Amino acid sequence: MSDIPNRRGVLGAMTLAVASLCAAFAPAMADDPIKIGFGMALTGPLGANGKSALLAMKIWEEDINAKGGLLGRKVQLINYDDQSNPSTVPGIYTKLLDVDKVDLVVGGYATNMLAPALPVVMQRKKTFLGLYGIGVNGKFKYDRFFEFTPAGQDPNAAISKPYFEAVMAFEPKPKKIAIVAADAEFSRNAADGARANAKALGLEIVYDKTYPPATTDFAPILRAVMATGPELIFVGSYPLDSVGMVLAAKEQNIQVRAFGGGMVGLQATVFKTKLGEALNGIINYDFWLPVPKFMTPGIEAFLTKYQARASAEGVDPLGYYMGPYAYAYIDLLGQAITATGGVDDAKIADYLRTKTHDTFIGPVKFGADGEWDKDRMITVQFSGVKGNGIDQFKGVGAQPIIYPPEAKTGTAVEFNKLRQ
Repeated sequence: MSDIPNRRGVLGAMTLAVASLCAAFAPAMADDPIKIGFGMALTGPLGANGKSALLAMKIWEEDINAKGGLLGRKVQLINYDDQSNPSTVPGIYTKLLDVDKVDLVVGGYATNMLAPALPVVMQRKKTFLGLYGIGVNGKFKYDRFFEFTPAGQDPNAAISKPYFEAVMAFEPKPKKIAIVAADAEFSRNAADGARANAKALGLEIVYDKTYPPATTDFAPILRAVMATGPELIFVGSYPLDSVGMVLAAKEQNIQVRAFGGGMVGLQATVFKTKLGEALNGIINYDFWLPVPKFMTPGIEAFLTKYQARASAEGVDPLGYYMGPYAYAYIDLLGQAITATGGVDDAKIADYLRTKTHDTFIGPVKFGADGEWDKDRMITVQFSGVKGNGIDQFKGVGAQPIIYPPEAKTGTAVEFNKLRQ
């Protein structure tokens, strides 16, 4: 009997030791973050838009962690600069998955960067939400890919559909169109859609060529286009190409009835203020502008946060093009994590595939190939731009919405008439 107190002492010490050990490990487990990895264009031609998207995603990360994170865990975004170079993308996603051991991945910004990432994530059977790509999954048919772009289930055609609706309302109806595009993923897809739309409308395609992505002098291209006598010019281009095309059109005083359609970059404030009056008359796609139709709850507060930080972070000062959608797509992944109770890719993909989602920018449902089930594109026409001031781009006065009908703030006018 005399050894019982000693045994009790030993057992008590062991219990305290185990309890201390558990206490020591508990905070580490609780603090183990949910890691979400992605590449993002922070330099190169897509850098202006990529940096804007990243700021929006960082604001979401801060917002969600201020609310206690997801499933009691903090969220940590891990990203690398893809330099707007598709060849860097496979290595980035391999590193995220093999070295950083992220729980989930999302796509960075733009078609040209999403396409080379998809084979890597398919091999690992990861769920993959992409931002602003078109037609990325058309060939792969990967059932865990979801595109956060409001271009519907025929995205290639959707980019130019509003352009054609606007120009075919001109009287007399146009008969001839030129299609010119960069030889890159997005631009080729947009040109494919424009070609199909033009043929369906009975338009004669008098010019249909691509140019190398590294092109810097667009004057010879536009001279060749104009030599074919088009009434309309559809352009599929990336940011630096778009600037070059706009400046060349101004220098040559291009005389056509419509110009633009699929020009990436003209949505960004930095390019709007750079180009100024040279934009007048151009019809182009967009995704979001601050009109009542698109002001869902939360966006105004988000834009206040974003714009207060934009200058210090060197990003688009308004954030209309990238901000709301970048916040919304990463927030949708957060909703999926919460709803499925974890980071299982199969469960998250099933959740995304089968539900209609209440997102930051409105309801979203995915259809075939992970595209949105319905087209929600908008299209603007620059008009009345004066000088290079930023204030004229804070609303839709200098960029009236001409599509969709329910959000229209203006009607399309022939390019020639707005250039006089």
